[in-house]
Amino acid sequence: MALSAEFQTHLASGITTVCRCWHVARPDGESYGFTDHDGNLTFEGIDFLANGGLSARALEQTTGLAVDNTEAIGVLSDMSVSEADILAGRFDGAVVRAWLVNWQDTGQRVMQFRGTLGEITRAGGAFRAELRGLTEALNQPQGRIYQAPCAAVLGDRQCRVDLDAPGYSTTLAVVEVDGRKTFRFAALDGFADRWFEKGRLIVKTGAAAGIVSIVKNDRLTGTGREIEIWEAIRADIRPGDMIRIEAGCDKRFETCRLKFNNRLNFRGFPDIPGEDWMLAYPKRSGDNSGGSLKR
Repeated sequence: MALSAEFQTHLASGITTVCRCWHVARPDGESYGFTDHDGNLTFEGIDFLANGGLSARALEQTTGLAVDNTEAIGVLSDMSVSEADILAGRFDGAVVRAWLVNWQDTGQRVMQFRGTLGEITRAGGAFRAELRGLTEALNQPQGRIYQAPCAAVLGDRQCRVDLDAPGYSTTLAVVEVDGRKTFRFAALDGFADRWFEKGRLIVKTGAAAGIVSIVKNDRLTGTGREIEIWEAIRADIRPGDMIRIEAGCDKRFETCRLKFNNRLNFRGFPDIPGEDWMLAYPKRSGDNSGGSLKR
């Protein structure tokens, strides 16, 4: 949104009635509006609350490709940003927009920042959030990488495996959980040992609903099955909560072909030479024909 002539005139007057407003949209669909004004404001269908206790530091912006960055500081509360939601990772990667607004006429405003939440720290009943600009995405690898393992994510548009198909996922209630990290089941028939390793565990109900973890170990035991995830779930999870467990993929061509019957959509290069072959040198003895690269 460009700076209007009216707002520019107001800013140039030397006597201004401006404040800052922020809108935070979490990946799970929840959204929040805050302002550092002493009264609530509304525009673009968003209510910006003054009781959120949110304030911002100086915004650093550049005309190049450097990442715009700033920080926001606010008060933890059950009605807006809670410590439990931060611990559960519900604000990770949330989209943030910030405006400079004339609180007497909210039609006079300009968007100063758009980006995502970075690192969030908590201390003394408050939170401090790092805000990262849109150019942060340029720090991520782009395009395809020539490597032997598959570059697709299991079940995405490139992979095309239907994880809702029989045999690739199951939804069941938690029977026993240890340290929010290890789940034990008396019976989980129809799935081979280690079937879910590297797959996703998604919490569907309860206080931890929406949290996704990656399965580290999946073992059949003498009394049933034990599934361990890499990182403990950062919210309360109890017996009776529903979870969904999806089959895992180790990105190898053999797994894609045999486990998922999906070799036509494999997004790796299984026959690419390895580092040992690239560093090889000719020798007087032995077979120097090169041989087959495929084992």
